[in-house]
Amino acid sequence: MNSASSKSAAPPRLAATVLLLRDGPQGLEVFMVVRHQKIDFAAGALVFPGGKMAAGDHDPRVLARCSGVDGLSAEQVVLRVGAIREAFEECGVLLARRMGQSGLLNTEELAPLGARYRRPLDAGEIGIAEMLEAEDLQLACEALVPFAHWITPKFMPKRFDTHFYVVATPAEQHALHDGREAVDSVWIRPADAMAQAQTGERTLVPATLLNVEKLGEAKSCADAIKSATCSNVVCVEPEFEFGDGLVHMKIPADAGYRITEFSMPMGKA
Repeated sequence: MNSASSKSAAPPRLAATVLLLRDGPQGLEVFMVVRHQKIDFAAGALVFPGGKMAAGDHDPRVLARCSGVDGLSAEQVVLRVGAIREAFEECGVLLARRMGQSGLLNTEELAPLGARYRRPLDAGEIGIAEMLEAEDLQLACEALVPFAHWITPKFMPKRFDTHFYVVATPAEQHALHDGREAVDSVWIRPADAMAQAQTGERTLVPATLLNVEKLGEAKSCADAIKSATCSNVVCVEPEFEFGDGLVHMKIPADAGYRITEFSMPMGKA
């Protein structure tokens, strides 16, 4: 059995992923999207919304329009800004409020913002600071609770340093995939996502599958948020070995997952 080589490893790019949660008729549900087949990372897979940081996420003007960031490092703030931006671009959910108000935006307030800003943000034509200033908005960074932290293995040609956050989806906002990077979307119970991955109905990459399983330990949105708030996030950079037509993945035992070793057919890692 051969270990994966780490020679000339590409540096991982900072990224954020959002687990939008709600309580459905049969328990906890998470919003997931199906990646476009032409996307060069996890094409066709069922994933959580998210992506790499954009240049505008670092704009110092954004910091003045963030709540809940006291005591956080500059990188931690940027990650939350990027996570909120990605959720808005991909799902139309915006964790923001009018400056001076306490409640988050509702559907009526959000609809014109989505029509005006989602595509320019996604295309990099504007940064999030321009939208916040033009609409006098504040980002509700306190709504994001750290859930997991994964770094793509060194042998992969594209690598990401990805921080996962759980969020209670605002009751008066509706998530919907963007039709570009994501071609479909679903609110799904973690147990159902795992079952569909087992039968081959859905494709879930290992990091997504293990985080879906971890999320499934919670019975409600409040339970998931409370558990994440009380947990210590351990960074996971999987170790891979190849042999017998299989890829064998190992992760740290203290990372909070039920299993620490995971095997799959070659080509599905």
